[in-house]
Amino acid sequence: MSAGSVTSSTDSGTTIAPTPVTTAPAAPTGTPSVTPAPMTPPGARIDVDKEFPVVRALYVNRFAAQSSKRMRQIIQIADATEINALVLDLKDEFGLNYTPSNPEFAKNAGTSGTIRNLPALLDTLRAHHILPIARMVVFKDSVTARLNPSHTIRRPDGSVWRDKKGLAWVNPYDRTIWAYNMGVAEELARMGFGEIQFDYIRFPEPYPSLPTQIFPGTKGESKPDALAAFLKEVNGRLDKLGARTTADIFGLVTTVGGPLEVGQQWEKISPVVDVVLPMVYPSHYPRGDLGLASPNAEPYKVLNIALSRARQRDQKLGITGVGHVRPWLQAFTLGKPVYGPAEIEAQKKGAYDAGYDGWVLWSPGSKYEPFLPALEKTMERRAKK
Repeated sequence: MSAGSVTSSTDSGTTIAPTPVTTAPAAPTGTPSVTPAPMTPPGARIDVDKEFPVVRALYVNRFAAQSSKRMRQIIQIADATEINALVLDLKDEFGLNYTPSNPEFAKNAGTSGTIRNLPALLDTLRAHHILPIARMVVFKDSVTARLNPSHTIRRPDGSVWRDKKGLAWVNPYDRTIWAYNMGVAEELARMGFGEIQFDYIRFPEPYPSLPTQIFPGTKGESKPDALAAFLKEVNGRLDKLGARTTADIFGLVTTVGGPLEVGQQWEKISPVVDVVLPMVYPSHYPRGDLGLASPNAEPYKVLNIALSRARQRDQKLGITGVGHVRPWLQAFTLGKPVYGPAEIEAQKKGAYDAGYDGWVLWSPGSKYEPFLPALEKTMERRAKK
């Protein structure tokens, strides 16, 4: 699964406008601030490499981000610990989680509400020296698929292909879909997000029980090459705006030699993004994988083995930065044992011993209080050389 279980989409046959806009979205009422902060001047940007060379973050889902009370609590956690960044859902399976200034983007907003005053929230995060990271679900986009069925993955009979949950996906080869996502990413970068994190940057799993997936417009391009081309192009655009381009990938990508069936391949993705975020959740590895009888019971070893392999592969590509790989850590329980502070500490140490300093905690419900004892009070560099 991708770093999250959420996505975005569109469907009425209308064309998604790829043209990005430069004006800031109108600010609705409501302020999810902890302490009042002055509005960031239009165009003001974060020097992410200088201010945030190491990122240790919490994932904040759509509904937590919309709650002033919950945002206050999460910001207080960051203020009191080593956490210096928040990954906010801005485009997920429910649509956009902000009010876009581009009216064409607004068609894809969905019906699950939005952050009421995103500019004010961004100003508050800046005042607390917290890096805002915008999470965007790319191709598992049921809202866009519903509104634009001509841009979806198809079945052999020409109808819309759907996954096991009945959700349609947009076609990862479709350049109109690329343009839409790049336009949203650019708008978010202009608003003040220092990183744009692309999730579900992959093809759907080809389950044998489901119809064959047909991708119009492939023109002989492989799945890994298509994903790499998208990321390379959007990275070039975001770099001009001073924002990092980051990508969530399956944890297995770190250890599998070739491409996965979903199109993700380490050697294709790693060189074209600023940061790779492998989802190396111990619970997601089957028994016996990585040479471990029960990976879920060995969080240190899972992280250390997977990330050591990632580092070796990056070194062969000439990539040596300790911030280039930032793993997702499991802050939830799936099976046995129950995960708590000790398991978080073990995962952190596994990453540090593999040579990486940053990480992101993933709790689907954005509930982090049970894991607070595992967080240090201040940011300290821990990666081994």
